[in-house]
Amino acid sequence: MDVPNGSMKVDDELARLILTPRAYAERTALYHGFCWLRANNPVGRVEVEGYDPFWAVTKHADILAVSRQNDLFHSADNPTVLRPRAAEDLVRSMQGGYPHLLRIMVNMDAPEHMKYRRITQGWLMPQKLQSLESRIRMIAREAVDRMASHGGECDFARDVALHYPLRVVMEILGVPEQDEPRMLKLTQEIFGSDDEDLRRDARAAGDPIAETNSLLEVIADFEEYFARLTATRRADPRDDIATIIAHAEIEGAPIAQREATSYYILIATAGHDTTSSSTSGAIWALCEHPDEFRKVKADRSLISKLIEEAVRYTVPVGHFMRTATEDTELRGQAIAKGDRLMLCYPSGNRDEEVFDAPDLFRVDRDATRHVGFGHGVHVCLGQHLARLEMRIFFEELFERLESIELAGEPRRSASTFVGGPKTVPVRFRMS
Repeated sequence: MDVPNGSMKVDDELARLILTPRAYAERTALYHGFCWLRANNPVGRVEVEGYDPFWAVTKHADILAVSRQNDLFHSADNPTVLRPRAAEDLVRSMQGGYPHLLRIMVNMDAPEHMKYRRITQGWLMPQKLQSLESRIRMIAREAVDRMASHGGECDFARDVALHYPLRVVMEILGVPEQDEPRMLKLTQEIFGSDDEDLRRDARAAGDPIAETNSLLEVIADFEEYFARLTATRRADPRDDIATIIAHAEIEGAPIAQREATSYYILIATAGHDTTSSSTSGAIWALCEHPDEFRKVKADRSLISKLIEEAVRYTVPVGHFMRTATEDTELRGQAIAKGDRLMLCYPSGNRDEEVFDAPDLFRVDRDATRHVGFGHGVHVCLGQHLARLEMRIFFEELFERLESIELAGEPRRSASTFVGGPKTVPVRFRMS
């Protein structure tokens, strides 16, 4: 079907599927749709009532191309997470035209983006993280002990994977252990507004205005908590990221409270949910592919490849949006200045031109080219921490885990943005 500029419009049914949170939980139909788009309409125009039109970018190479050209494809001009037009209009009306709920790095362009990225970049580089490895290993052992204490059967997502990366990132951030249940609830609510089990207000389901107001309530709760933490760290500095943020300066002036709160939320949420999802996704896949479990059990050197494959296969981040700053072309399609593009990471991670038999989970494949951590200047700042956490956890787990299988039906959260397994019931045996 043609649209006025001669480009190919995505079929209405598939277009709605791309916008449906439940499709990202069930995945089969969505992944078949992405497969068709990669082969037939890799840069397709999506037009659905209630949303501004956008281009669905489904090929791995094109996702990288857009991600590399930060002057040509901006993050700040429009929302980086796709929302209904009514929700976007509400945010702009409340923020004086600013399209984002938070002032975080993923919503910034040069030169502002790098100024904020530098604040914590040193803390999250491998050299600094090496000094934390012994503490992270202790937390990992506690997580494995907690799993073992369930007596051979547990919900791996809820009982293990949710808590381990939360404990790590909260310790690095500087949040006391007794406040972790509150942080867990808030991080789930901020990403779970589309999921019936995770959203704060069940009455907001399907109402973009109510859902946005619910998100604003979650952000307000975060802000109230982290304002106190900022004041505490300014009075009593410690060796943690909260202290770094509390004392940060941008162009010689102290960081504003709104930006500080946004920074805390970014570290607290992105540092937890994506790692938790990838860890749960790995266990889910290993249960479904017992031969792959046996490979890792026999050869622990495969753990590093297991981690990359888990991120590729699970895809904890579904998309980010970009806006063209001038007329351009992408894979033969004319992109006009102001056009929006959706970088479809689940599709890029299943691109047949990059990954052989992409629908299979293989612990011995080289999956390092996945786009699960993004690419370019916006590549995930916490990717090194995520890899370190997962490596240490799986080293400790495979030291004791003899066998594991599913004990029920796993389920993913419903979200077009950040999501992953929310329940993975397993039966296991430990030494």
